Amino acid sequence: MNMDFIEALNEIEKEKGIAKDVLIDAIEAALISSYKRNFNTAQNVRVDINRHTGLIKVYARKTVVDDVLDPRLEISLFAAREMNQNYQLNDIVEIEVTPRDFGRIAAQTAKQVVTQRIREAERGLIYNAYVDKEEDIVNGIVQRQDTRNLYIDLGKIEAVMPLNELMPTDKFKHGDRIKAYITKVENTTKGPQIILSRTHPGLLKRLFELEVPEIFQGVVEIRSVAREAGFRSKIAVYSRNPEVDPVGSCVGPKGMRVQTIVGELKGEKIDIVRWMESVEEYVANALSPSKVLEVQAFEAEKMARVIVPDYQLSLAIGIKGQNARLAAKLTGWKIDIKSETQAEQEYGRPKTYAEEMHQDSVSID
Repeated sequence: MNMDFIEALNEIEKEKGIAKDVLIDAIEAALISSYKRNFNTAQNVRVDINRHTGLIKVYARKTVVDDVLDPRLEISLFAAREMNQNYQLNDIVEIEVTPRDFGRIAAQTAKQVVTQRIREAERGLIYNAYVDKEEDIVNGIVQRQDTRNLYIDLGKIEAVMPLNELMPTDKFKHGDRIKAYITKVENTTKGPQIILSRTHPGLLKRLFELEVPEIFQGVVEIRSVAREAGFRSKIAVYSRNPEVDPVGSCVGPKGMRVQTIVGELKGEKIDIVRWMESVEEYVANALSPSKVLEVQAFEAEKMARVIVPDYQLSLAIGIKGQNARLAAKLTGWKIDIKSETQAEQEYGRPKTYAEEMHQDSVSID
């Protein structure tokens, strides 16, 4: 190795951000192993690379002793003082043992070490770039699929999406562009691993942040999200400015904002409801599009009893209980839904019914 080698290390330091001294220290450590392996020696050696000229020297390190038991590791006091009269017992003597053809071995070793360190540095940069994007949306291109995962090219790295994180309505093929939510970024021995999802509620939240300026600016806030990916979702929104309608902001002019999100989610239905501090009003809103006559909240059980018009009961419950189930997830309250007729039969007038729930009522956790 020579000055060209040192100049190459200087360039790597500038372009990759890997300190030249760090690379040289790593090369020196690797050359010690190469020397012992190639020259079949158990000597204690030190490799020195001149930081300015690139000249490499190998030194055998021997301890000064009275009686030499292992000449590979020890040197007598007499022999040491022949080189320098100042040596004392237990001092370390370094003797140059640089082989003639060591330059070839050194060049190969240096190339391997530098390549490995560059790869590690690039992996570190990629990890640092994406770890800050955890819980955010990324765009990628579908590369391939196996029995368990879909592989997405993000540009500098290939991310993984487990097939169970795809929506039932998702159909992707090679080359398709895809938006996905980063659920986890891990730094593994094989490099950074990025896990994506299309079913996570966070995807819906981030899509609204991208499409609705009022959310991005912090005027409108998403308080809660409940999602059954590919089928139906509910989001509760709140406005910090009383003059700004949070629901209208999310819907957008002629419904354009929400329709863009529905299109991205392959037709997933989205209910946008106004978050309210009053539990009764919040639960009533959460059961949209059903009309609600009355809500009675029981704080201790965190349960709300809801009365709806007879003709609205099936709408309030939803297909296979979906509307009521999503409303319960959105609010964090158990919801017991009854029709007006059921409530009157069981409790008399709606506002005086007893706390015991009827066995035929619908309760969704």
